[in-house]
Amino acid sequence: MTLQIQDMVVEYRGAHGRMVRAVNGVSLDVAPGQVIGLVGESGCGKTSLARVAAGLLRPASGTVLLDGVPVAPLSWRRRASRELGLQMVFQNPYSSLNPRRRIVSQLMDGCPAELAGEQRRDFAVHQLERVGLSTDVVARYPHQFSGGQLQRIAIARALVARPSVLIADEPVTALDASSQVHVVTLLADLVRDSGMGMLFISHDLALVRHIADTTAVMYFGKLAEVAPSARLWERPAHPYTRSLMAAVPRVAAGAGLPEALPGEVPDPARPPQGCTFRPRCTHAAEICTKTPALVPHDGGLAACWLAGEPSIPVRS
Repeated sequence: MTLQIQDMVVEYRGAHGRMVRAVNGVSLDVAPGQVIGLVGESGCGKTSLARVAAGLLRPASGTVLLDGVPVAPLSWRRRASRELGLQMVFQNPYSSLNPRRRIVSQLMDGCPAELAGEQRRDFAVHQLERVGLSTDVVARYPHQFSGGQLQRIAIARALVARPSVLIADEPVTALDASSQVHVVTLLADLVRDSGMGMLFISHDLALVRHIADTTAVMYFGKLAEVAPSARLWERPAHPYTRSLMAAVPRVAAGAGLPEALPGEVPDPARPPQGCTFRPRCTHAAEICTKTPALVPHDGGLAACWLAGEPSIPVRS
């Protein structure tokens, strides 16, 4: 199945009752066997987009399609069986699992309806094995596991629904570095072996570089750039993408300190005129007071009047 997010707009009511637009006209497709990485600073709208895509949040406008059929926002009614193919792994495994229920019980909730009795238990246990956990963990409670183990359990819980598309929203942020590598490697292996598509959301550009086929860079509720990951890393077109790369720490000798992005993210209640990155861009020109469209550039898409200009050097 293909996940399509079309012209998505998400709004929240802010101070003094004013509506604040967290996602502003974003479109993305996730095809079978493909990993789309979504990166950007905290507060850029990544999680809002993920929650809308999974049906957990009702958008102001826009459409989410799963194989061409609209995905209905979740309600108190049981979700349509075809929509169970769309699953989500949340950022914090400690809060996404019920602390009062045994692991196997939580996994069995999502098993296919045609399975019954011991079949459901066996299927749930098999998913735990797929994520590298032994069968003796099924009777334990969430507090008896480490953060990395809990995130594996959260992934197994998504797998019991036989997903065709997985949305992973900052799935390793709460983990230590070693656990992050294990979980990201596990997700990459699952995509390769099962052929499902995945939207992998992170603020860590280095992680996304290694797992995503295509990377989408989000800033202030909009897509700034979308391109194959290899090309994006070698030849970033948007100044914001270059700034993100310059802020990634390097461990090589003589690499120096990372470069912080200049300025602050604008106030969502008072968006700047034209390009929303203009107040922080070191190469802004008069034309940047007009809003750029997301247009084809160098094998990808970029929303910048000066796409590809060497305004910010890319560190090797």
